Amino acid sequence: MPSDGTVALRVFVEPQQGATYADQLAVARAAEELGYEAFFRSDHYLKMGDVSGLPGPTDAWLTLAGLARETSSIRLGTLLTSVTFRHLGPLAISLAQVDQMSGGRLDVGLGAGWYDDEHTAYGIPFPPLGERFDMLEDTLGALETLWSTPEGQTVTIRGKRIELVDSPGLPKPLQQRPPVIVGGFGKRRTPALAARFADEFNVPFADVDTAAIQYRRVDEACAERGRAPGEIVRSAALVLCCGRDEAELARRAGAIGRDVDELRANGAAGTPDEVVDTLGRYSEIGARRIYLQMLDMSDLDHLELVASEVARQL
Repeated sequence: MPSDGTVALRVFVEPQQGATYADQLAVARAAEELGYEAFFRSDHYLKMGDVSGLPGPTDAWLTLAGLARETSSIRLGTLLTSVTFRHLGPLAISLAQVDQMSGGRLDVGLGAGWYDDEHTAYGIPFPPLGERFDMLEDTLGALETLWSTPEGQTVTIRGKRIELVDSPGLPKPLQQRPPVIVGGFGKRRTPALAARFADEFNVPFADVDTAAIQYRRVDEACAERGRAPGEIVRSAALVLCCGRDEAELARRAGAIGRDVDELRANGAAGTPDEVVDTLGRYSEIGARRIYLQMLDMSDLDHLELVASEVARQL
């Protein structure tokens, strides 16, 4: 991760909108070959908006396990896995195994969840918001304990919503502590959880002013805990739509069902120079990583354009 004020680029896809494992593998391999820092995917089970979603969702952690064996250097993760989806114990096992399978390339992104319809569609309990934040707090704390419990010892963890009794805390990830990502727009609990547990704080699909406010809230939460704010990497996620000229830009916007002017206002969109300028504004407020949401996963030339004409200017 750049420490000199520059911005690292990560690729972020939304497979629930309609993508196979092969689609995701092609993007991950292209991103790796082109020098992107990481390949991330959403963790959702139901499509959003006016798309078919065919052939249906792919499981995030099965996908990342496969990609761990079919890539070699790019970092992998989710933005973000809802703690409602998996019991803590099995989740911890999956995280550790993917980290081992990847040679220590996993970043762990966790959130409280928000999409109630996907819970209903797949029979997943969806507690009230406060309970979900309790589950997130329990999960973040428990993972730290499980990762740090010495082999051969057991640990009992009693949280607000989650309890583990005499857990061996196994298996361990290859990294002593995989980087943890927390993100969102909560005014109180989200920044507080980031200050306690996170290595990275992400603000998704927000303008610069909104992101700056959230970053300041994390600074304040760190001050309350006596933690240096600089220990937490700031990041943002933005929809990507870049074209060498207006015709290419319009084609890419049309392929994802978006308006060019709207994308220019709200995303990393426009010519390469315009995208560089947009990313520069996020860099000025402290963002050091940008997740570029690639909605048309078939357009690998899009990744090549950004790698050759945007990344070199950052």
